[in-house]
Amino acid sequence: MLCPTPKGGPLPWPIVPGNSGDQISAAQRRAVTELLALAPVLDDVAAALDGYEAHLVGGSVRDALLGRLVSGRSADQQVVGPDLDVTTDARPADILRLVEGMADAVWTTGIEFGTVGIQRQGRRIEITTFRADSYDRTSRNPEVRFGTSLADDLARRDFTINAMAVFLGPDRTFTDPYGGLADLVTNRLRTPGAPEDSLADDPLRMMRALRFVSQLGVTLDPALLSAITSMAGELARITPERVQAELSKLLLGEHPRRALERFVSTGLADVVLPELPALQMEIDEHHQHKDVYTHSLTVLEQAIAQEDGEPDLVLRLAALLHDIGKPATRRHLARGGVSFHHHEVVGARLVKARLTALRYPKHVVDDVSRLTYLHLRFHGFSAGEWTDSAVRRYVTDAGPLLSRLHKLVRADSTTRNVRRARALADSYDLLEQRIAVLLEAEDLARVRPDLDGNAIMKLLGIPAGPLVGKAWRFLTELRMDRGPLPREEAEAELLRWWANQPKP
Repeated sequence: MLCPTPKGGPLPWPIVPGNSGDQISAAQRRAVTELLALAPVLDDVAAALDGYEAHLVGGSVRDALLGRLVSGRSADQQVVGPDLDVTTDARPADILRLVEGMADAVWTTGIEFGTVGIQRQGRRIEITTFRADSYDRTSRNPEVRFGTSLADDLARRDFTINAMAVFLGPDRTFTDPYGGLADLVTNRLRTPGAPEDSLADDPLRMMRALRFVSQLGVTLDPALLSAITSMAGELARITPERVQAELSKLLLGEHPRRALERFVSTGLADVVLPELPALQMEIDEHHQHKDVYTHSLTVLEQAIAQEDGEPDLVLRLAALLHDIGKPATRRHLARGGVSFHHHEVVGARLVKARLTALRYPKHVVDDVSRLTYLHLRFHGFSAGEWTDSAVRRYVTDAGPLLSRLHKLVRADSTTRNVRRARALADSYDLLEQRIAVLLEAEDLARVRPDLDGNAIMKLLGIPAGPLVGKAWRFLTELRMDRGPLPREEAEAELLRWWANQPKP
């Protein structure tokens, strides 16, 4: 549906079935105008492609209509000023020739797919030839075919909300052949054609759909939801790296719980993260929750509420997965109770295996696994009887993850018993106060023995080797238990320890 307007004037809006243009707010009208004003380089692109069609498409158009660019958050880039996508009837060789001299930088890594990337005035723009691809449906690799019209190009896009375009010519025509604007108004996610065809072409679109549930708060159209549920197994065709990227974006969105519930109910989690739906069968040991799955989603929400600034992927993964060791450690007790002894140990191992399989960076794998391992440590001292030694070990074991561990432990309290919840919070307040006192008195971030390796070798008269390491570990434990010691006392304790050690 086309609606022309004079260049530089306010964008007009199409009349869509069931909705009229006046349902789009003035703020949203301004958003698209500001999007175009944000990127005057688009006029330069249009000028360079003179003689060819050029349309702004994709996430920047969608997010401008949602007002997310104005508010500072883009669903694709999470910042104002996203990368800009332009589609054109010019072929790649023509694009390269036409942007020469206009672009500050050019890259051609996607040229086999018809995409030429440029940078101008600090803004990245991808210019892609109209596409009319077909897929072999055994992989997600398309047989690239260049199209001849904007309609063909928009028809192959994943969802209607991404199948809208703004012409970069003088009349700034807005094109919306599949009702994407109406879907934005009604918060609905649909595919331009039959969802089964779209998902068969690229199964990763199933994860992308859930990502939009989290980021934009949309509701899946019933036909799309049904197709995802019946085709969830097709996601196994997609490489772990691509699946992980969509899962991470889902977790970092504004409504991750809503998306995760669909993730599990559609069967996608069985393919990607089977440990999550497995929690539905478990009963929390405190008998305060329907199941550990529900508890874990609540912990995730409570952890998010404690975030400072930007979304924290490590914290969110740890909150979601901290109890995944429970199914393997469940034991039914004689009087009808249930225990999950050492589930934090088993869970840390499972977290490491699963996140590694999903190709998460090593630092993310290690940090989430460590938080899973440590999340119960507080409950061994929740009565508030913390010795200085216990506080030192808590801080040094957490290391740079201490702030996240604080948030995870507080989020892990989901009891409906108000008195118990208050007692746990008070106990953790006390622990944090104890940590603050010791941090002021000691450098707990870098606990070291009172004697270094050279001093150990000189005092004991031994050469470098395993015995020095053993003595160093003894002194480290002593430092944990008793805090900093005068040198004379540390030497006396080491000599006493050495006298009881078997000699080589």
